[in-house]
Amino acid sequence: MVKVTQRRRVTRLTAGGEVRERADVLAGEEPLEVRVNARSLSVTMRTPGDDFDLAVGFLHGEGMLAGWEEVAQIDYRSGIGADGQRDYNVVDVTLAEGVAPPDPSLERHVYTSSSCGVCGTSSIEAVRRVGRHDLAADVAAHPLAELLALPDRLREGQAVFERTGGVHAAGLFLPGAGGLELACLREDVGRHNAVDKVVGWALREHVLPLPGAVLQVSGRASFELVQKAAMAGIPTLSAVSAPSSLAAELAEESGLTLVGFNRGSSLNVYTGRQRVR
Repeated sequence: MVKVTQRRRVTRLTAGGEVRERADVLAGEEPLEVRVNARSLSVTMRTPGDDFDLAVGFLHGEGMLAGWEEVAQIDYRSGIGADGQRDYNVVDVTLAEGVAPPDPSLERHVYTSSSCGVCGTSSIEAVRRVGRHDLAADVAAHPLAELLALPDRLREGQAVFERTGGVHAAGLFLPGAGGLELACLREDVGRHNAVDKVVGWALREHVLPLPGAVLQVSGRASFELVQKAAMAGIPTLSAVSAPSSLAAELAEESGLTLVGFNRGSSLNVYTGRQRVR
């Protein structure tokens, strides 16, 4: 049985010479194989939980799904693992009739680690996806103070991080009557998985695209996170840490506002300054 967290005995050593045995809580990490129409597409290392959202969010980010209506069925593989329990590490996605199956060139030929969202992509051209949404047309802007508050608001909802200190988080904030409201928060050992889980939730809830939305992430803003945000129609991506050069380039090309080093008292705007009031 896969678990979100696992307990393990550890030995704690201090510089003062103290040696103490105690229990520690670790973030779960298990492989998840995503199959489409019974054909294996990718294997990613993830924290168990919200696996269906992870699978469809991943497929959306790869340009293989436009909406939830294109999914006919999604379920775990029927089978028993070596531990005698049902196998929860394989998700089967059956596409609706008439939906084109994935291009074989998009198959991941190696597993995707928890630190890499594009590992195994078979061509450089396949790394850049064509977004369906015109982000440049989204004129929504947010007060600086509201954006600066997002990292703390994200941190308050990170239940797994509170127990383990070992997972990333992604939070989707949508505009509401009183400002930005947290609509979905997901945690995972892989930052890209956390974003896929959020996008998968939005896909399942039929709320894509996401005008005026802000995606706040707990780590750095890598190329694949910008790509996933742009594909989902999210106009603003805010990260606690730094973006990469390629992330900034793609954000500018896509019309996305990219914020980095958002630490609660200051932030850097790399692209799309017009969305920060």
